[in-house]
Amino acid sequence: MMNGKTLRDAILSGANNIANQRTRVDELNVFPVPDGDTGTNMSMTIGAATQELQALPDSCTVAEASKVAASAMLRGARGNSGVITSLLFRGFSKALQGKQTAEAADLAKALQMGVEAAYKAVMKPTEGTILTVTRLAAEAAAASTATEVPALWAELMAAGQAALEDTPNLLPVLKKAGVVDAGGQGILIVFEGMQQVFEGRGMVKSEEVAPKPKLSSDAAGKGVFTDDLMKVEDIKNGYCTQFLVHKDPGASIAKLRAFLESNGDSVVVIEDDDVANCHVHTADPGVMLSEAIKYGYLTNFKIENMHEQFLARQKQGKGLEKQAAAEEKAGGEEFVYAAVDPERPYGFVAVAAGEGLRAVFSDLGVDAVVSGGQTMNPATEDILAAIQSVPAQTVLVLPNNKNIIMAAEQAQKLADRKVLVLPTRTVPQGMTAMLNFDPEATPDDNAVNMMAAAEKVATGLVTYAARDSEFDGKTIKKGEIMALENGKIVSTGSDITKMTYRLARSMKKKDTQFITVISGCDVSNEEAERTAELVKAKCGGNIEVSHINGGQPVYYYMISVE
Repeated sequence: MMNGKTLRDAILSGANNIANQRTRVDELNVFPVPDGDTGTNMSMTIGAATQELQALPDSCTVAEASKVAASAMLRGARGNSGVITSLLFRGFSKALQGKQTAEAADLAKALQMGVEAAYKAVMKPTEGTILTVTRLAAEAAAASTATEVPALWAELMAAGQAALEDTPNLLPVLKKAGVVDAGGQGILIVFEGMQQVFEGRGMVKSEEVAPKPKLSSDAAGKGVFTDDLMKVEDIKNGYCTQFLVHKDPGASIAKLRAFLESNGDSVVVIEDDDVANCHVHTADPGVMLSEAIKYGYLTNFKIENMHEQFLARQKQGKGLEKQAAAEEKAGGEEFVYAAVDPERPYGFVAVAAGEGLRAVFSDLGVDAVVSGGQTMNPATEDILAAIQSVPAQTVLVLPNNKNIIMAAEQAQKLADRKVLVLPTRTVPQGMTAMLNFDPEATPDDNAVNMMAAAEKVATGLVTYAARDSEFDGKTIKKGEIMALENGKIVSTGSDITKMTYRLARSMKKKDTQFITVISGCDVSNEEAERTAELVKAKCGGNIEVSHINGGQPVYYYMISVE
């Protein structure tokens, strides 16, 4: 029998264990771009619960311990791996609700519910990730005949380890890199810390772990980063459809989810006690809405006309020295809560890294800019605070990075006003979306029109390789300059300027009208202006080429082609 004190200490031990070993997880690098820290994001997510857990008395119940942990992790979740971790513990909270103590069978059920909550919140998963590892561990726990928690957890750990070791067989990119899945490794490190308490060996002690050096691109290739490995599958259906179902009593959202999955793909259903947030890619939104209305009344519709996208790039956030220093100097954002102004229909929140980009989004009408992006993933509570500071009836959120969308969607659920998350995956997409806002249109029409415009934007990136790698059949040496088009590495070289104008020229299409060159913090304004002039000369024609001093870390240049 496990009491609340044991569960509280187990979660704290798991938090300490991942904090102590976060660098080990961070170094499970696959993609050579220096922009990802899965271990750090997971550590910060579960670490968000430590202070509140430490404040719980020894007399707390398992229900109280799990609820406090889940609530804090939800607010503090960072990146895809962090959001998934928070959802695993949210399932724990639901399974242990109202319980004073828990037996082995309760813990097995709690883990199953955690896995179910995580699976419900993400697109159809590619096997070989954190979800696979936790699912197989949960299945082993469910099948166990153990009556004591330590014995159950030992079986769970053995199954999870076997699943982790098999991840390279499920994801070829892992096998080629000779690593296991970073998120799967991270969650097992959390579970390992919990196991130590369950077995009566005391908590894992917190160690002072020196942070990895903050790199500027002047020191290209002198660090190792990781990837969050949350792969977005190719879109096969043309309409991205999202809505809230305010559930009727007894409504089975599981049946609705099954219907959505059988008639579309990329299904995400996040269910609370009263509402379900549904997302699906489908060829016929009307069919989805007609079925959904059987389960309750619908609000917050969002239907986007999507173009096929290929997002092979996988990344996670890593701060650079210059950006981190700027953030420290600025002290971070302090957003002040503002009540909804009934006279103000719209407001905007965007995520961006770099003072120049912050200024650009402000000029475009964004009310609150959250620091973050390619190298820094803001927490759910950071995005929520920004949303709550905008006194508008409807707040549109532009994450501008695929690894921030899930955290933004979690914030959407917690806000006290209507929020629409536009799934912008790059800064150029976010800028174009803002340029296509129509103050006379409805919120749902704006969501459709802004994303339709954003999806027509091609994004180019010029950065450096963090390590030796072989990716997409290309041998890449540490420190080499890399050009990426819509997330795919298309060429490598040694000359930043030459790589930039060649990338822009290759991205140009017959109907291209605008090319925007966005320079980063490691490029002088004079050099950037010269590069923009070369882009203009090499691309020729009647294309309008402009330069923005974005100040972003990691990327020497971002290129927007429309």
